[in-house]
Amino acid sequence: MAAANIVRSAFNGLLRKSTSYRIPVVCRLSTVATVQKFYAVKAITKLSYQVQNGNPKFCVRNYSGGPPLTLELIKSRVLLVLQLYDKINPDKLSVDSHFMNDLGLDSLDHVEVIMAMEDEFGFEIPDSDAERLVRPKDIIQYVADKEDIYE
Repeated sequence: MAAANIVRSAFNGLLRKSTSYRIPVVCRLSTVATVQKFYAVKAITKLSYQVQNGNPKFCVRNYSGGPPLTLELIKSRVLLVLQLYDKINPDKLSVDSHFMNDLGLDSLDHVEVIMAMEDEFGFEIPDSDAERLVRPKDIIQYVADKEDIYE
């Protein structure tokens, strides 16, 4: 709990110095490192908190963008989002599963899945394109085409 207060006070101090952008706070814990393997780094600046010799140390790290995407990374991110969706049974989920026929989703669930993909990959999917994305493999191919990834 004390570490959270230290991070919060340092975060507030940095915001007072520079209000032109917001700095997300990331504590360097093993769970955060695991999550960052699945997700591209979307933030421009991150504040990391580390303890060295019992003293807190804050490091500001600047990033120009996320790591390069590959088809395998896109596939794992799409499947992870779908596995975490509460109305999809992870046992029935595969890359070729149809959302309505195989997984039993309705049209509102399909819209929620598309919105989750928009949040995950950071761009908007037009309704005309969203109607065609009825399988995870369709989403993977759409994101790869949008990001100019070909393998």
